[in-house]
Amino acid sequence: MIVLDTNIVSYYFKRHTLWHSYFPITLGKDMAVSFQSIAELEEGTIVAEWSEARKEKLVRFLDRFVVIQSTPKMCLWWGWIRAIRKAQPISATDAWIAATALSYDLDLVTHNPKDFRGIPGLRVLSAAEG
Repeated sequence: MIVLDTNIVSYYFKRHTLWHSYFPITLGKDMAVSFQSIAELEEGTIVAEWSEARKEKLVRFLDRFVVIQSTPKMCLWWGWIRAIRKAQPISATDAWIAATALSYDLDLVTHNPKDFRGIPGLRVLSAAEG
């Protein structure tokens, strides 16, 4: 199983050309998303003023993923990540996604690998440079 960053889920949903770069990385693997990604995607639908029909299409699309909910262990990882990245701040959203991967010892697939640099033990897979 692998954890997908929100940007990868978005590429997949929108059939963005970048999704093709990630297909080989995800092929044959169970795909999970953090609860945080679900929240980010919901925020995006509101900000972009999506129709109810398009929002429902996203909800159905998300059914194909394992959604990993927050746990006390994940909260400990989140706090640790934010603390060790004090000199190079990481967003709260990215820290939750990294904590999700670390909590379950899963690889994280992202198009923004630089956002996750300097987190010991986090395995990042990306088709992007950096």
